[in-house]
Amino acid sequence: MKKNRIGLHLASWSIVLNLFLFVIKYVVGLISGSIAIIIDAWHTLSDSFTSLIVILGFKISAKPPDDKHPFGHGRIEMIATVIVGTILAIVGFEFLNKAINNISDKSIASYNLFTIIVIIFSVVSKEVMAQICLYQGKKNKSKLLHADGWHHRTDALTSSIILIGIFFSKRFWWIDGALGIVLALVILYSAYSILKKSVSILIGEEASEGLQKEIQNSIKKYCDLEIEYHHFHIHRYGDHKEVTFHITLDPEIKLKDAHKISTKIENILFENLALETTIHIDPKSDD
Repeated sequence: MKKNRIGLHLASWSIVLNLFLFVIKYVVGLISGSIAIIIDAWHTLSDSFTSLIVILGFKISAKPPDDKHPFGHGRIEMIATVIVGTILAIVGFEFLNKAINNISDKSIASYNLFTIIVIIFSVVSKEVMAQICLYQGKKNKSKLLHADGWHHRTDALTSSIILIGIFFSKRFWWIDGALGIVLALVILYSAYSILKKSVSILIGEEASEGLQKEIQNSIKKYCDLEIEYHHFHIHRYGDHKEVTFHITLDPEIKLKDAHKISTKIENILFENLALETTIHIDPKSDD
């Protein structure tokens, strides 16, 4: 699949970039004595681990359906996304604790021109990766690429906050610890956003009103029968989507004709919306 090739390519480049940024930011953090930069370095390293999960998620989710997994392996992508969000949450809580301790110890960081150059490079390179991943995630409808894009963006944001703080460090001794707290909160919010959507999909969601209207409009466009619809449900397996709903037909209609109608609707939705559909037929009541 094209989406999987793009995901694997971006994840590979991401690992190379993150390992390079980790090394230079960690060294700069040690030299300057900045807990915020060291935290940011470990945050960048965590991106490498999540990129490995992205690679694993895309490789497994691309496997075709088999006897034990008739709906394919698409939900692996969502499980991998949950792992990405969980790692972000763990890292965020750890950083928050370290930043608070930094303020308690009254630690002061010392920055120089090389530090500023490294942080600017980090901001630009990570935002470029974020833009690419978010664009490809939207284009290819990949939650995993979208999650990885936001992971890159949080790294760019945290580095931006550090850059701003550097210019105020001489006036406020506590700025480095305060920045660490802000960075941790940004990471935790990012983890929450990623986990909220992914977990919701894994648990199961009702078909949105937009999707229901899309289904009904597609049927009306290619089917001239007056049909009532209700009880919409959708089950997502990555790119593979299963939809079930009820239709109401004349109780006097022959079973053979009712079957033809439901089959026609199923074919319409598969061809136009790539939905695998199961339809339950209800007899229309006098009420």
